[in-house]
Amino acid sequence: MEKKPVSLWQIFAVFAKIGAFTIGGGYAMIPIIQEEMSSRGWISDEELPDIVALSQSAPGVMAVNISIFAGYRLRGVKGSIAATLGSITPSFFIILAIAMIFTSFKDNPWVIKAFKGIRPAVIALIAVPMVKMAQKCCKAWWAWALAIAALVLVAFLDVSPIYILLCVIVAAFGYTYIKEKWTR
Repeated sequence: MEKKPVSLWQIFAVFAKIGAFTIGGGYAMIPIIQEEMSSRGWISDEELPDIVALSQSAPGVMAVNISIFAGYRLRGVKGSIAATLGSITPSFFIILAIAMIFTSFKDNPWVIKAFKGIRPAVIALIAVPMVKMAQKCCKAWWAWALAIAALVLVAFLDVSPIYILLCVIVAAFGYTYIKEKWTR
């Protein structure tokens, strides 16, 4: 039986829900996107790391990039537009309301405490999908070693991720070249 195509309205509504309930931006969206899209059969767990990788490598805001790639995967260019509008519309109205109201409450101790209380939850929302993706993507010991080395270099030694990516790309091309040369 052929699957019925996903409507643009469904895409918009799902990404509006994701955009409305995501605190912290792009990385915090990942577990919600995974749940919403996999529960509907729109995307497999194996496809999500590819979408995240593409979203990270493209210029711009990661949340919007994820919406673009996921929407495109579902319905092409129109799906990208529906997903992107869905994910940014709630944020736009929430930020607009906050900007109008927040200036009079920004120094309120309760507001300051609330924002400090949200921080650990945002960290968890970012960390959990990263660990899950690492478990799915890092099948060999060297992949784990590379992931941990990149984490240490970026987090503790302030090495730019661009240099790490360039080094890994050069190493992968070199490895592939040598492997092909020896197997001929």
